[in-house]
Parts: sequence; C-alpha cells; structure tokens
Amino acid sequence: MALLEVQDLEVYYGVIRALKGVSFEVNEGEIVTLIGANGAGKTTTMQSIIGLIPAAHGKVTFDGKDVTKLPCHKIVRLGMTQVPEGRRIFQELTVYENLLMGGFSRKDAAELKKDIEGVYERFPRLAERRNQIAGTLSGGEQQMLAIGRAMMSRPKLLLLDEPSMGLSPILVDEVFGIIKQLREEGTTILLVEQNAGKSLAISDRAYVLELGQIVLSGTGAELAASDEVKKAYLG
Repeated sequence: MALLEVQDLEVYYGVIRALKGVSFEVNEGEIVTLIGANGAGKTTTMQSIIGLIPAAHGKVTFDGKDVTKLPCHKIVRLGMTQVPEGRRIFQELTVYENLLMGGFSRKDAAELKKDIEGVYERFPRLAERRNQIAGTLSGGEQQMLAIGRAMMSRPKLLLLDEPSMGLSPILVDEVFGIIKQLREEGTTILLVEQNAGKSLAISDRAYVLELGQIVLSGTGAELAASDEVKKAYLG
C-alpha cells in the first residue's frame, strides 16, 4: 500500500519550472531513494511534499489524505517529518532542548520523556552531551541530533535530505546503518542522497531525477546495476 503518492508535481521558482510533472510513490515499510545531480530537483521535491514550497500543479497524498495545500506543521502532525539538508538544528539550544522541539506538537509528556530516553539509547553520544549547546557539536553529532529530533514526532514517513553530506567515511557508514535500523523498526523512509552507491544498496526502490523529471526507476539493485546509472552516478 502506498503511504505517499506524488502525482504530476510541478514547482516554479519565478518563471523557472523546477519540477516538471514528477510522479512516484513510497509504499509502507520501504526505503525509497531519489538520486540525481545537483540542481536536478531532489530537495525541491522533498520541500514541496512536506509543504515548505507550494506546488503549482499536481497532488501529494499521504496516508490516504490530500496534503498538497496543507502547511508544513499540519503535515508533521499527520506523521511526516523531514531531516533537512544541512541538518538545520537549533544552534543556540542544547541537545535536550532540540529534542523537545522535535516533539512540539505532542501533548503526552510522559511518552515524550520516554522517547527522549530512546533517542539517548540510540545515540549514546547525544546522551553524554544532552546539556551541551548544539552548535558546538561535531558534524556527525549534529546529524544524529537532527535524526533524533525528527524521530521525536514519531513519524510514519521520514524524509532524509543528504544525511551523509560532509561526514567522514566512518560516520557515513554509521548514518546508513541508522537508516536501515529505523526502517527495520517500522519507519518508512524517503531518502535524497548524493552517495548513490550506498543509498541504492539499502533501498527497496529508487528514482533518478534529471532537470526536474524522473527519467529512470526500479529497485535499488536494478538501478545499481544499470550502465546508465553507473556511468552518471557511481563513477
């Protein structure tokens, strides 16, 4: 069953048509990846799905509901959360305060506290730094915090935009391990990632975006084996 359906999505920046009828779906329990070069429209697609950029045309359906024109905070309440490119943590707040902000829409204080402890169990380094100002964390720790903050809303669908950007190879492996673990625990994931090799290796299905259009689709293994994809994205 499709948890997310994107149909004929078009987005403009002024007169520039950034997305040209993008259509795809994410089924419950999957990891689905969007790959493509810089400027292909990957981040624009993510931001339009979550309600940060208005669509000029098309439809976004999430969990059976039309969310095309809903503002971001209402989409989050329905169970979709994004970890944006560049992490966008609250630099001047502590680790703990950032996690609280992730659960801003929730009223269940006892469960909220339980989930914060769950983030600390998943990311022991965040537990050690719970009272540290987030802007002083390393890049890897900030990425962990961004993922932990997103999980505080208990999302059905997690959008991850370039989670490995700027990280060392060891931390990249760790982040991809976390993504696989989240899926195993029941979170559906839509992933945008420059590291095509690693993202395709963990993906159930994937789509290739070029100049605002989807030009290829298939299972992660199929696209990883594609000569066209190898030449363009796998070096």
